[in-house]
Amino acid sequence: MKKFFLLILLLCVSTAFYAQHKPRLFGYVNDKEKRPIELATVSIKGMAIGTTTNKNGFYELLLNAQDSVELFVSCVGYKPFVKRILPDFKLAQLNITLETDTRELSAVEVNAPRLQTTTSELIDVSHWRMLPDASGGSIESLISTLPGVHSTNELSSQYSVRGGSYDENSVYVNGIEVYRPLLIRAGQQEGLSFINPDMVQNVAFSAGGFSSKLGDKMSSVLDITYKQPTTFEGALSAGLQGASAYVGTASSKFSQMHGLRYKSNSFLLGSLDTKGQYDPSFFDYQTYLTYNFNPHLELSFLGNISQNNYRFIPQEQETSFGTLQMPLQLKVYFDGQEEDVFKTQTGALTLTYKPTQNLKLRFSASAFNTNEEETYDIAGQYWLYELAMTGNGKGEPSTTIGIGSYRQHARNSLDASVVGGSHAGEFRAGNHLLEWGIGVQRECITNKMKEWEYRDSAGYSLPYTSTLKVYNNLTANLQLESFRSSGYFQDTYKLRSDKGLWSFTGGFRVNNWSYNKQFLFSPRLTVAFFPRSSNLSFRFATGVYYQTPFYKELRDTAVVGGNVVASLNSQIKAQKSLHFVLGADYHFIKWNRPFKFTAEAYYKPATNVIPYVVDNVKITYFGGNCAKAYSAGLDMKLFGEFVPGSDSWIGLSLMQSKQNIQKGTDGVGNSVYTGYISRPNEQRYSVTMFFQDYLPNNQRLKVNLKLIWSDGLPVAASHNPYVMAFRTPDYRRVDIGASYALIDKTHRPQTGVFSHMKSVWLNLDVFNLLDISNVNSYIWLSDIYNRQYAIPNYLTRRLLNFRVSAEF
Repeated sequence: MKKFFLLILLLCVSTAFYAQHKPRLFGYVNDKEKRPIELATVSIKGMAIGTTTNKNGFYELLLNAQDSVELFVSCVGYKPFVKRILPDFKLAQLNITLETDTRELSAVEVNAPRLQTTTSELIDVSHWRMLPDASGGSIESLISTLPGVHSTNELSSQYSVRGGSYDENSVYVNGIEVYRPLLIRAGQQEGLSFINPDMVQNVAFSAGGFSSKLGDKMSSVLDITYKQPTTFEGALSAGLQGASAYVGTASSKFSQMHGLRYKSNSFLLGSLDTKGQYDPSFFDYQTYLTYNFNPHLELSFLGNISQNNYRFIPQEQETSFGTLQMPLQLKVYFDGQEEDVFKTQTGALTLTYKPTQNLKLRFSASAFNTNEEETYDIAGQYWLYELAMTGNGKGEPSTTIGIGSYRQHARNSLDASVVGGSHAGEFRAGNHLLEWGIGVQRECITNKMKEWEYRDSAGYSLPYTSTLKVYNNLTANLQLESFRSSGYFQDTYKLRSDKGLWSFTGGFRVNNWSYNKQFLFSPRLTVAFFPRSSNLSFRFATGVYYQTPFYKELRDTAVVGGNVVASLNSQIKAQKSLHFVLGADYHFIKWNRPFKFTAEAYYKPATNVIPYVVDNVKITYFGGNCAKAYSAGLDMKLFGEFVPGSDSWIGLSLMQSKQNIQKGTDGVGNSVYTGYISRPNEQRYSVTMFFQDYLPNNQRLKVNLKLIWSDGLPVAASHNPYVMAFRTPDYRRVDIGASYALIDKTHRPQTGVFSHMKSVWLNLDVFNLLDISNVNSYIWLSDIYNRQYAIPNYLTRRLLNFRVSAEF
C-alpha cells in the first residue's frame, strides 16, 4: 500500500514538473488606440487550448506542443489575428493589436458614432496613398482638403488655418514638436514634410479651441501618432516624383520601423514660367524603435535625418499677364544660379511607465538641429511689352514700355538647435481623466545674412538719385540663446443625465520665456453635449491662446548709414488670441449609407499682434507688437459614403480676417493706424472636396479626386505694406488620380513571392486637370517715373504622373 501511494506521489511530482516546463505565453490584446479589449478569444488552432482576455486585455496560455502552432485571436467587431509560433521558449510575452473590422465600423459610425468631445477630429489616413498630390505624398495634402484649412501652393506642405500664418500651426509626432526650416522662401525649396505617412497610425487635427495639453500656437494643432508594428510589414513606392521604402518588424519585446524617402520634383518645376536647370534633391530617413521591458515599462526612440538640396540655374522667363484691354508680357534672360542646402536632425527618447491600469507616466528628452545655407547670385535683363492681339488669338509684342536689368545676391546662413526635456502624465479616477505636463527647453540660434538687390531701368539705378544705390539690402549677424518652461493641467469629466451625456474638459497652460521675461497663463474650456436618442451633438470651446515668438518674429530692422540692419527686439511680447468655437455634428442615413454633417462657427479676436507680409511661403514680420486683429467665420463639412464603401467629403468655409496696424505717429506723437484691412491670409471663401469612386462590379479600379477653389489672397505693394492693393485671382485646382489594384485582398496569388503582398497598385495622376494658371506671388518692377507693375509668378500647369506602390 505504501508503494502504491509512493508511486502516485511520484506521478504527481513528475506531472507538476512537466507542467512547469510547458511554454508559457502571455500578453495584452489592445485596439489601435491601445485600449484593452475584453472577452477576446485567444486559442490554438486545432487544439483544446484557449482562454479569453480580462477587462485589462490580459491573456495567458500554457502551450502543450512540441512543433509550431497557430495562435488565433478573435473578437466581435475586429479582424481575426493569426500568428504561427514555435514553442521553443519557456516564457514569452506577445502583445497583440486587433484591427477594427471596417464593415462593422461602418455600422457603428451610424448607430453609435464616436463621441467627439473636443474640437480635435480624428482623420482616416488610409486615403493618402491614393490621393493625387503634387507635393509628393504627404499628410498635409489631406489636411488641406478640410474646411478652415487653406493651401494655395501645391509645391508647399504649409497651410493657413482660419486666417492665421503658417507659423501659427503646431505639429506634434508622438508628443514631440516638429520644427520646419526658417530660411525657406519658396515652395519648390521645401522638399519633404517631416511626417512619414507610411509610419502613421493616428491623425488628430483641431482648427481652433483645442485643449490645454496641445501647445502654445494660436491657430491649429496637427497631432500625429506613429504605430508600433506587431508583425513584419513593409511598403514600397516609386514614381516620377521620387521613391520611398518602409519596413517594420516586431518580436515579443522589441518593435522597429524604418523609412527612407527620396523626392525630386524636377518634372513639376519644368512647367513653371521660369525655365532653366532645376536640380532639387530631397532625402529623408526616419526610425521609430520601441522596447517593452515588461507590461508596465516601455522605452522608445524617434529619429529623423533629412537633407534638402535645391540647385537652380535660371535661363529665361516669359510671363503674359494684364487685361484684355491692356495685355502685357515680361521677357527676362538670366545669368547666375541659386544653391540652397537645408539639413535637419531630430531625436527623441521617451520612457513610458504604467504602474497601474489607470496611471500613465511619460518622460521625454528631445533635440532638434537645423543647418541652413542660402546662396544665390542671379542677374536678369528684362523687357516689358504691350501685346497686340493677332487673328489667331495670340499676342505679339508691339510696344516696349519698360527695359532694364537687376541683380540679386545673398549669402545667408542659420544654425538653430532646440534641446528639451518634459514629463506628461494621465490618471483615470471614475469619470475623471486628469492630464498634466511640464517641460523646459534651451534654444540657441545663430543667423548671418547679407543680401542685396540692384535694379537698373533704362540706364538709371532705382531708386533714382545722383549717386548709385541698391534697391534694397539686409545685413544681420544675430545670436539668440534662451530658455522656455511650460506646463499644463486639464481634467476631462463625463456626466450622464436623463437628457444625455455631458463632457467637460477644462484646464490651463503656463509658459515663461527667459528672453522677454514674460509669464503667461492660458485657461481653456470645452463643453460637449450628446442628447439622448438624438443624432445631433453639440460642443463649445473657448480659451486664451498665447504664441510666444520663436525667432523670425523677433527680427526687426533699422536703416544705419543707408543700409538695412536687422536686430532682435527684446521688448517683444507674446501674441494673444481668444477662441470662441461653437460646433455641431449631425449623423444621418441616406441611400442606406452613413453620413455626417459638421458645422463650426468661430470668432478669434487678437491683441499684441506682430504683423507680417507673405511672399511665396516666406513670412517677413514687422518685428513688433503693433497691431490688433480678428478672424470670424463658418466651416461646414459633409462626410460620408457617396459611393458605397468609400469615404468622401466636401467642405465650405466662409471667413473674414482683418487687422489694424499702427504705422507710425503724427506730428504731436499720436499713433496713426491703417484702419482694419485684410490680413495676408484672409480667404473669404473656400470650397474643398475629396471624392472616391470605383467601377461598378470592379473595385480594383478606383478614382480619387481632390478639388480646391478658394478666394485669392490680398497683395500689398512692395513699397507700402500697409495698403492691400488688390487680390490674386481665385486659386482653382483639380487633381485626379486613377488607381488599379494588381493585387488586393481578393486578388492575391496563393503561392510565390506575390502571395505575401497585401496590395500592389498602379497609379496615374493628372495634376491641375483644368490647366489653370494659378498665381503664387508677384514681382514688382518700376520704371524711372516710379510706375510699378505687378508681374505674377504662376504655379505649375497640367502634368501627368505615374507611380506604383506595394504593401506587404
